Amino acid sequence: MNLAERLGVNRIVLALSIARMADALGNSLMFVILPLYVAELPAPAFTQVPETVLVGILISMYGLVFSGLQPLTGALSDRAPRRKPFVMVGLLMMGVGILAYLVADTFSHLIIIRIVQGLGVAITVPAALAMMAKASHKETRGGSMGVYSALRMTGFAIGPLLGGFVYVTYGFTSVFLIGSAFVFLSILLVQLWVHEPAGPAPAPRPAGSHLIDLSVFTKDIISLGAATFLMASSFSMITTLENEFNARLQQTALGFGLAFSALTFSRLLFQIPLGRLSDRIGRKPVIMAGLILMAPATALLGWVGSTLQLTGLRAVQGLAAAAIAAPSFALAGDLAREGGEGQQMSLLAMGFGLGIAIGPLMAGVLAVYSFELPFLIAAAMSLVGAWVVQRNVPETVFRQPRPPVEDLVGPDQV
Repeated sequence: MNLAERLGVNRIVLALSIARMADALGNSLMFVILPLYVAELPAPAFTQVPETVLVGILISMYGLVFSGLQPLTGALSDRAPRRKPFVMVGLLMMGVGILAYLVADTFSHLIIIRIVQGLGVAITVPAALAMMAKASHKETRGGSMGVYSALRMTGFAIGPLLGGFVYVTYGFTSVFLIGSAFVFLSILLVQLWVHEPAGPAPAPRPAGSHLIDLSVFTKDIISLGAATFLMASSFSMITTLENEFNARLQQTALGFGLAFSALTFSRLLFQIPLGRLSDRIGRKPVIMAGLILMAPATALLGWVGSTLQLTGLRAVQGLAAAAIAAPSFALAGDLAREGGEGQQMSLLAMGFGLGIAIGPLMAGVLAVYSFELPFLIAAAMSLVGAWVVQRNVPETVFRQPRPPVEDLVGPDQV
């Protein structure tokens, strides 16, 4: 039995998941480095802006770009005969963006680089998710999305730890070189391993029709996008406040990297089991449980007193995120319209990107008034999100009723 069969996925799903793991590792090296790099570079155009807000702007710029453009790039991938070239071009832009940090001289240069990287993600993610939806089946889609998310989380878990270690040991330049190398490795893996099956050519569109079909953005898909937004905004807040956490807890960048990675290690542990659980008992109960659990795990971040406490809460956030992510993407795949997978899946990725963008920015602004305030607001929003999913999202997987006892043992043995 090969690895794909052991994980319960097909080769396309496994190959794309491994390739995305490599690019996740390369990009996540930057998570603990960017706040430190901002402190090193001059910002002549932003002299009156607090450093926490500068970090929030930089992180948010990336998320806003790739979130805002994903419906467009998803629509383009739906109209193209192949989606693999989109993945390749997007990854190339990400890798070149990481290398560009080597020549950045001011904070303004960092903004330009983050825009390029955001564009690369916008091109990559909708195409990759649409390929995943097409390559998986409803009965096992939760598990397939779990494998995809878990392998990406492997890259995200290792990246911050490796980034913190490389920075402390060798400095910024080595981090940028290693990060770009992993992204270029992912390009090679996609080229060698991801073989997109031939399909029918996209149907010709009527004259005068719009590139983006707004009819595919239904209430249920929008609600699932909101769930991924709330998930991402909740766990991304601490990125902006790295320097504040380090000062309050008297820890180094390596300690922050350990706590940051706890979420991704936790997601790695629970993502596949919770994805498969959604295949058996339904997707909605798992998603709602994740949103409800995310609330206290986020609220308590404002009161942590040690690296161990921070690490523990990040692990609980990871469990909650695992319950939200794979089932949400699987449910969106179940609901996706034939030929519109790129646009509909892009809305969930857009929600994730907006969360990555707005969460750190909100944390940077609100922390000026109170360190605890952003975490309390995010917790309340997660509870509202659970209500929105319950109200607006249909279930596509139903628990099979247990057969009567006589069907199991025979009527003469009851």
